[in-house]
Amino acid sequence: MKIKRIDGEFSICRVSGPEQIDLSSAFCFAAKTDEESSLVCETARAPRGAEARDDGWAAFRIEGVLDFSLVGILARISSLMAENGIGIFAVSTYNTDYIFTKKENIAKAVAVLAENGYETA
Repeated sequence: MKIKRIDGEFSICRVSGPEQIDLSSAFCFAAKTDEESSLVCETARAPRGAEARDDGWAAFRIEGVLDFSLVGILARISSLMAENGIGIFAVSTYNTDYIFTKKENIAKAVAVLAENGYETA
């Protein structure tokens, strides 16, 4: 399976509402529940008035379109990261999954993935 590193730095934010979300960004993941509104975006586009914000994240994308019948892809990757002391934040879209880890863990994450048969680009 091929996993692609996405250039740039990302932030994970808690926002007060949709007016704080810039949908024109190439990468923007927003979620709303009865308890919170969250945003994952490029750090340069993170809202200044975010209620909470954590910067310094790097991103990977699982390449290709993942069929909904596929089982365990994200579970396997998250297990590998956990076994190696690497924290992640995962986001799923209709087509695929995105894995975020802190910038300081990126080299270790790439090595772990490569050692376990993942092709990283």
